[in-house]
Amino acid sequence: MGGEKIVAGLIAAAGAHWLAGCGQDRPLTVGSKNFTEQVILGEIVAQHVSLQLSQRVDRKLNLGGTLLAHQALVKGDLALYPEYTGTALTAILKLPLSSIAAKGGEDAVFAKVKAEYLARFNVHWLDPLGFNNTFAMVIRGGDARKYRLETLSDAAGLANGWTLGVGYEFQHRRDGLAGLLKTYKLPLKRRSRAMDLGLLYKALEQKQVDMVAASATDGMLSVLDVKVLKDDKRYFPPYQAALAVRADALAMHPPLKRALEQLSGLFSDEIMRTLNYQVDGKHLPVSEVAITFLRASKLLA
Repeated sequence: MGGEKIVAGLIAAAGAHWLAGCGQDRPLTVGSKNFTEQVILGEIVAQHVSLQLSQRVDRKLNLGGTLLAHQALVKGDLALYPEYTGTALTAILKLPLSSIAAKGGEDAVFAKVKAEYLARFNVHWLDPLGFNNTFAMVIRGGDARKYRLETLSDAAGLANGWTLGVGYEFQHRRDGLAGLLKTYKLPLKRRSRAMDLGLLYKALEQKQVDMVAASATDGMLSVLDVKVLKDDKRYFPPYQAALAVRADALAMHPPLKRALEQLSGLFSDEIMRTLNYQVDGKHLPVSEVAITFLRASKLLA
C-alpha cells in the first residue's frame, strides 16, 4: 500500500524547484553512473542529504560505468553513490556468484558484498533501497504471442534465431553476454549489436534487433508492447540497490547515516519504473522528479 501511495503521489504531483542548502567548506559529493536510474537516485540522495544536514552537497552524476564510479569512490572523489549487489559481487569483487547465491539467495549476496567492501575499501553498504534491478531480456510482444514464448529456454528453442541488442558494459561483464549465451545456448542470426542503453528499446521497436538486454526497472516496460522473458535457469544474480558510502564520510558527518537510512526500503520495482519513465518517457527534469519523490515519501513538506 505504501508503494502505491508513493506512485500515486509521483504521478499527481506538480513540478517544483529546488534551492540548495547553505554551503560549507568541504561539501559531501554524491555520484552516480551514467544511466537514468542512477542519476535519479543520485539526485534524490543529494537533495535529501542537503535538506537533512543543512549543508551544501556537490553532485558528480552521470560519471560513467561501474569501474569509473567505484574508482571515484575509493579515491575519495565521491562520498557515496548507489550500487547493485550483483554488479558489486561480479564486476568489482570478482567473486563467484553461483556458490554464494545458491547458499542463501539475495540475502547471502548482500551480506558478502557488505563484508567485502568494508574489509577491502573501508566502504559501508547501507540497507537496500528496496528494489532489485536485475537484467531483463526483452522481446517484442507480437513475437512473444506469435511463438508463444514465456522463458529464455523457450527462446532458445526458436529455430529462426535472434539478433541481440546489448549495452557496451553487458558485453564484458562476468554476468553478461558470454554467460547468458552459454547458459541458454540462444541461437543467433548474427553478431550481437552493442549500443547506448537509451537506444535499446528504439532498436527493438524498429526491428533492428529482436531481443535486448534491458533492466527490470526500465520505465518503458510499463508502456510498450514488450515481453520480459523469464530467467528460468536463474542465470542473472540479484541486483539489490543500496548506497555505498565511505567510512570517513560517515565519521566526518555524524547525521549522514541516519539521513541515508531514511531512504532504505522506500523504493520498489514499480516505484523505480515510475521514476524512470517520468524522465525517459515524459522528459521531466531529474531535479523535479527527485523532489516530487521526496514529497510523496513524506521526507519533504
